[in-house]
Amino acid sequence: MIDWKRVEELRDEIGEEGFAEVVELFLDEVETVVMRLRSEPSTEHYEEDLHFLKGSAWNLGFAAFGALCQGGERTAAAGRARSVDIREILDCYGRSKAQFMERAADYGFRRAAA
Repeated sequence: MIDWKRVEELRDEIGEEGFAEVVELFLDEVETVVMRLRSEPSTEHYEEDLHFLKGSAWNLGFAAFGALCQGGERTAAAGRARSVDIREILDCYGRSKAQFMERAADYGFRRAAA
């Protein structure tokens, strides 16, 4: 579900502090789109939203989520946005995020207390 090699590569490329910033930005930006897709799904925006989520996911090693976003993006681009299973994609994000957060501290990321 998570490409831990990619996570490690990213952390090594930008350092622990930069990695923490990227993770926070990822969580903030992706959560915004995910919440909108949950509360106000619009098939008109699936291609654009899924393209954004795919890139974000792959950058941080969310491999399974990124693959589902890519499939949904392609389906939407082919004019079949209504057949995209947004629930499956969002469920995968939730599982991926949980798995990532379980090991994020191993890579130097600790979420700031709210």
